[in-house]
Amino acid sequence: MARGRTTRMMTARLTGHPAGQTTQRSLRPDDLVVEEPMEIRLDDHPVTTTMRTPGHDYELAVGFCFTEGLLADSPVRSVRYCATGSADATHYNVVTVSTGGTAPVPNPRLVPTSSSCGLCGSASLDDLRHRLAPLEGQRVPVELPALVAAASAAHERQAVFARTGAIHAAATFDPRTGAIGVLREDIGRHNAVDKVVGNLLLAGALPARDTGLFVSGRASFEIVQKAWAAGFGLIAAVSGPSALAVETARAANIALVGFLRTPQPGRGGDPPTAASANVYAPEPVLGAPGPSSNRPASVVSAAPGGA
Repeated sequence: MARGRTTRMMTARLTGHPAGQTTQRSLRPDDLVVEEPMEIRLDDHPVTTTMRTPGHDYELAVGFCFTEGLLADSPVRSVRYCATGSADATHYNVVTVSTGGTAPVPNPRLVPTSSSCGLCGSASLDDLRHRLAPLEGQRVPVELPALVAAASAAHERQAVFARTGAIHAAATFDPRTGAIGVLREDIGRHNAVDKVVGNLLLAGALPARDTGLFVSGRASFEIVQKAWAAGFGLIAAVSGPSALAVETARAANIALVGFLRTPQPGRGGDPPTAASANVYAPEPVLGAPGPSSNRPASVVSAAPGGA
């Protein structure tokens, strides 16, 4: 069977006061995230090898092929482990997506994709504009209470992160209520998004126009381009976006939120902190929230227990 998502190893724990001269050392077990290579094939043609956390491998392979435009509107007929032998022989680390030969033959990536790298320069905003059209229709609402609810609910469901503190998450959510739908975790933030997109594609739930995409890290270019391919109308990230991510979101007509912070109670006599988020796309204009038209609009709620 496939490998687990975590493994236990012994670690040396060092403790002591910063100003002291004595450091205590103890041994204890620690749960660590598993990171393994997985080769993705399309109709038995090699596509790429990505470093990922095992689990939901079929969704990852399908989601990657879809968000990279490799399927070219061809329906997925089947997904299976290995195309070169038994799944046991390849340790469940080779996945083939089949369209029955209707998808174009892919150009393989010769360099493996790391868990921290998505496109790695293989595509540009001009390429995306040629392949994808801006999202049409009414904009997805950006409501801070729903964003906070989504972030809080996603955090509660990140089981592997709770054990290891070393994994990313992506999740779908209702922009009006914050209710979480599909949530996936992976050592690679772009892998987590591909797993979510693959789940939606296999369930016939794309495009995701009226759905939000939550990511537990930063909003990079590859995250936005994958969300654009899947039709998400809103991206909410815990950390900040890159300049290219903002430019891409604006070109795609996607609402992009960064630095999403949930309210926190005061500690040690400090006052509680309010919930907040920065809206980077659509582009802020004069009269909208924010100090000026060339800075992100900031939306802030009352602090816990406040009016």
